[in-house]
Amino acid sequence: MSPRRRTSGTLVIGLGRFGEAVAASLDRLDKEILAIEKDMSLVQHFTGLIPIVQADASDMEALEQAGAAEFSAAVVGVGSALEASVLITANLVDLGVPSIWAKATSREHGRILKRIGAHHVIYPEFDAGRRAAHLVGGDLLDYIEMDQEELAIAKMRPPRELEGFTLAESQVETRYHVRVLGVISQGESFRYADSQTLVEDSDILIVSGSTAAIGNFSERPR
Repeated sequence: MSPRRRTSGTLVIGLGRFGEAVAASLDRLDKEILAIEKDMSLVQHFTGLIPIVQADASDMEALEQAGAAEFSAAVVGVGSALEASVLITANLVDLGVPSIWAKATSREHGRILKRIGAHHVIYPEFDAGRRAAHLVGGDLLDYIEMDQEELAIAKMRPPRELEGFTLAESQVETRYHVRVLGVISQGESFRYADSQTLVEDSDILIVSGSTAAIGNFSERPR
């Protein structure tokens, strides 16, 4: 038997707020997508905006008819209905979809999805809450955790002690255990930083480091 031919496209199942955001973003990036939604009113709403079919993805036969097995990736945006989320993910695993991303609403939900074969589990509410917690204090302009506690990237104003010095002179990495990846100066575009990058008070820094290190660095006086 010849191997099944796959597209490079992504299947997005469930068009709640999360699924809609994923589908719309992929579509804007000109990526090949197909959305599957059970609710006919949502299907009618998105028809003509993104490629979409009406089907119950918890039904294996419906998934097969939609050509789900031909996609190289799938995003399960159904989260609040635990049984449907698990059934859909299990169906995608059985179809051999190479990359399955599934939304979870709790750690327990996520463990189940992982156990049945989801390759990636996403916690949108939890991740958004953690990000907001780092931003509400006003010290950071943006914040993304790349790996829980191990690596984060933040956008911030420079501490006062860096102003007027190059990164080599201020010894940022040695003293604060963070790395300045780039600088955005007023009226200029982003530029990558090196040891001779001069920091001004109006600059915005893009820094990387552990969650703790970035937190400590962002609390330095301005």
